[in-house]
Amino acid sequence: MELEGKVALVTGAGRAGKGIGRSICLALAKQGAKIAIADFVPEAAESVANEIREIGVEAMSFKVDVADTLDTEHLVESVVDKFGKIDILVNNAGITRDQLLLRMSEAEWDAVIDTNLKGTFNCTKAVAKLMLRARTGRIVNIASVMGLIGNPGQANYSASKAGVIGFTKTVAKELGSRGITVNAVAPGFIETVMTEELSQQVRDTISAQIPLARLGTPEDVANIVVFLCSEASNYVTGQVINVDGGMVM
Repeated sequence: MELEGKVALVTGAGRAGKGIGRSICLALAKQGAKIAIADFVPEAAESVANEIREIGVEAMSFKVDVADTLDTEHLVESVVDKFGKIDILVNNAGITRDQLLLRMSEAEWDAVIDTNLKGTFNCTKAVAKLMLRARTGRIVNIASVMGLIGNPGQANYSASKAGVIGFTKTVAKELGSRGITVNAVAPGFIETVMTEELSQQVRDTISAQIPLARLGTPEDVANIVVFLCSEASNYVTGQVINVDGGMVM
């Protein structure tokens, strides 16, 4: 129970079933961390909180729109009121609004940038104030390999995740002297509710591009997040770790 006594805030963690956020919450909880689950859909967040309580770990769900600055500040205040501190922040909240560039509306662009990039900024800024006073902390941002290589139909999503990567490196440089590490995890194609909708032909085409010849699991991502939140990663900051089966090496 390496994270015993730690408090972790995970955003966008309410997706049921095979969600990456849910797996991150469960993996951190199994290491002893108390979990604050934040999601735009409160019922989804509470469902994950109940799963964590069933394994004997304290958890609380919170409703938040990470794109709203005041809402994220209120979230952080609420988590501190409940748990007394925040040791770990995982910026997992993210959305897609896929469309080819010439067909993409301004609303589709803004929605993805606001949630994926501005949301990461909002939550990090609010939590960093606490971590600076404590002179310790772990921040893990969930990026994507699409922020490294791009993807047709995802100009908004790829741009937002590339922004998260640049943001990660800058904040790591700003906060490192205070004992705070900031890293990013860039998943490739992961078995989630969204990828379940792909046809078998598309899945086979994707798998053929991956040296490990399979899609990843949410647990594959969660395991790296746990490492980055643990004492084992004390000397790791400003890094982007691809969890993609070797797809973009």
